[in-house]
Order: sequence, then structure tokens, then C-alpha cells
Amino acid sequence: MGVIVAGPAQAQDPRRPAVGGIGSPLDAMIFYVARGADGACGPGCSEWIAAEGTVQWDTHKRLIAILDRQADRKLPVIIHAWGESNLNVATSLGRILRDRGIDTTAGTTEVEACKEKSEADCFALKRPGGPLDARVRLTDTLCDLACVLTLAGGVHRTLPAGTRMVLSGMSIHNRLAPNVSEERRQGLTVLFGDQFRHYLKDMGVDPELLDIVDRNSQTRRPTEMPPSEWIRLHIVTSAAL
Repeated sequence: MGVIVAGPAQAQDPRRPAVGGIGSPLDAMIFYVARGADGACGPGCSEWIAAEGTVQWDTHKRLIAILDRQADRKLPVIIHAWGESNLNVATSLGRILRDRGIDTTAGTTEVEACKEKSEADCFALKRPGGPLDARVRLTDTLCDLACVLTLAGGVHRTLPAGTRMVLSGMSIHNRLAPNVSEERRQGLTVLFGDQFRHYLKDMGVDPELLDIVDRNSQTRRPTEMPPSEWIRLHIVTSAAL
């Protein structure tokens, strides 16, 4: 049973292959190492792990795999999440990142070799995990609820200036048994809400964030969070990049 958030819509190329096996959606999140000029991902930073796609039921396995391949290197993770994500798994990603001592931010990784290539060809380059020459585009960054929950796991958390943090509501969905009774749905909503509050508290983020999400679930309207709220709720640990 997973909690699904209706994240901001983003058109995806239907030719992008599935990441996993049977049941794996076409836009599931992938991870790969990217590298650029000195300072490309922050002061003194030239290599990072790009996380892009929708957080799905098996995304945590791919995160563990790429972190294991880095040995003792603690490369920052730059998140570009979209679509209807599994929030349970997003919190699992956050806990993995915190356990490994990883820093987090959000942005779009633009791979040099992907220029003028189709989405399918670009995906084929990224899927092995890199390293790939790239740059980080920090303009027009969008951070949805799955992005925020994953970001919260970072030891040091920043967001680029101009980022739009847009929180939606959340709903219950079971990918194996979609017909969930209303009574069961309400009980699970309370259960997962409590779990997410504990997670945020463990990560040092104010659980008031979930009160906003709950209101959005009721009104079915998203809330855009200004930078002052990122700091007040401790979603970020320092000012914008």
C-alpha cells in the first residue's frame, strides 16, 4: 500500500523505456553520476548524483545501488522529481541519504551528450549510471512534495534561488489492488500522516509541513511555499544557492 501524491504535470517522451521489469512505469526515477566544471554543483563541487523521474515502489533500490558504487565518496544528490510519486518511498530515500551523510538540493541536470538526441537515446546514456559530462540548470526549478520529502533527508539542504516549491495533497493508492474501501482509506491516511510527521521530526523539519499537505488534500488545491517558509520550517538548512 502506497501513498501517492498528485505532483505537478510534466510531459514525458513516451519512447523513454521502463527502468525496471514488469510493472515499472516509463518515467520511474533513475540515478546517475554527473560531472562538470569546478563549482558546477556548489562551492568546490564538480560531481554529483542526478536523481530524475517519478519516485516509484522500487526507487530506493536504485538509490542504494548507485551510492554503494561510490565507495566512500559522498556526492551530493540533485533532485528533479515529477509525476505521481510514492511518498512512502520518498521518505525511504530521505532516510537512506541521511544514513549515508549525503547533501541534497534540487535542479535539472543537462547531459552534454544528450544534445540533439531523442529521449530514448539520452535515457540509454544515463541508465548505466555515468559518469557523464553535464551542467546543472538552476533556473525554473520546481520542487514538489516528493522532492521535499527526499530533500529533507539531506544533511545539508539547499534550494536554488527562484525555486518554486509547490505542495499538493496526498491520496491512498494500492498498485496491486486499486479498490480501497473508504474506511480503509481514511485509516491509512491517518497512519501514513503520523509516519510522515515522525519522519520530518527525525530529519529536523517542522511537522507543520504535513498540516499544509492535509489542507491541500481537503481543498484539492496546491500551496506554493515562499522561501521564508522553507527556512521557518527548516526544509532547508541554509540560504538559496
